Amino acid sequence: MTIAAVPPSSRVRAVRIWLTLVAALIAAMVLVGGATRLTESGLSIVEWKPVTGTLPPLGEAQWQAAFDGYKQIPQYRELNAGMTLDQFKTIFWWEWSHRLLGRVIGIAYLLPFLWFLWRGAIGAEWKLALWIIFALGALQGAVGWWMVASGLAQRTEVSQVRLATHLSLALIIYAAIVWTLRRLSDRVRQTAPVRLKATALVLLGLTFVQLYAGALVAGLRAGRVYNTWPTIDGALIPDSARLWFESPWWKNLFDNHLTVQFDHRMLAYALWALAALHMIDALRTRAGAAARGAVLLFLALTAQAALGILTVLHAAPIDLALAHQAMALVVLTLAVLQAERLTATSDPQTALDRGAAERLPSKPVLSA
Repeated sequence: MTIAAVPPSSRVRAVRIWLTLVAALIAAMVLVGGATRLTESGLSIVEWKPVTGTLPPLGEAQWQAAFDGYKQIPQYRELNAGMTLDQFKTIFWWEWSHRLLGRVIGIAYLLPFLWFLWRGAIGAEWKLALWIIFALGALQGAVGWWMVASGLAQRTEVSQVRLATHLSLALIIYAAIVWTLRRLSDRVRQTAPVRLKATALVLLGLTFVQLYAGALVAGLRAGRVYNTWPTIDGALIPDSARLWFESPWWKNLFDNHLTVQFDHRMLAYALWALAALHMIDALRTRAGAAARGAVLLFLALTAQAALGILTVLHAAPIDLALAHQAMALVVLTLAVLQAERLTATSDPQTALDRGAAERLPSKPVLSA
């Protein structure tokens, strides 16, 4: 054995691999969550047991007890009365897998993070940001139960507002990790017109608004009604009396199936048009990597729009709905990368690199 210091660049790569893995796990979690919702499986586990809930029912008695618990909620009585134990197991496994993946993400984030902190691989500039991401992940578990609890007493499904909040928080965490990954890369920072930076940030913000609106559509099962395009409810713009019949007016934005789907469509048109303008501007100014990023973002949004139209026309079958959700993650990733690319102002040596360079030589490790 000889003693050698691990090069700072190696530690930077290790941190980036760790964050990439966590981002991939979150993306998988979002898709599993989508399948859980589409299969109406999210209320199959009626208790929140962060530790003991890691294990599924063991033996027929435990399975029956879990099934008996499900029989007490409105969803079983009103929608699934007469369901067999084997049918219950199918929806149970979806929800259990979703919750297990959440626990796996927590462990996959926290343990390597603590190790990197101990080894001094993370500069002071990034410690707070990474701790905040962890705190948001812990909050996500509580928000998930808050969402499930909304469907256990008086509803046959979870609240669409709580569902949208749960999904939005997951996407914020995902975006924060992707942004951090981008900031931890060594590259030449490029200059760009202020308007290009501004449209990139507006595109990112509008993407989040659109994802929230899409979650409301999913929570209300609004994609299974008004299955025509480009018209909706018989017109390009529905009658205002049908869009705003609930009182107070703002409830229509969250509860009215027609209004929620119409808003989702209008936001999609606005997002696509802004992405086209951003792409044209980036190409005209010969913005290099930013121009390529703008083209990729526009193409992804075009594909996403096509998937959305197909999903509506076919009344949201599970395969198209999941493809639509997966492409939404692609769009979000590209929007984050584009915004970070155009707003980065630091030099190519990252804060993480500086922290590693300051600490690691004083902490030797054993190597063969």
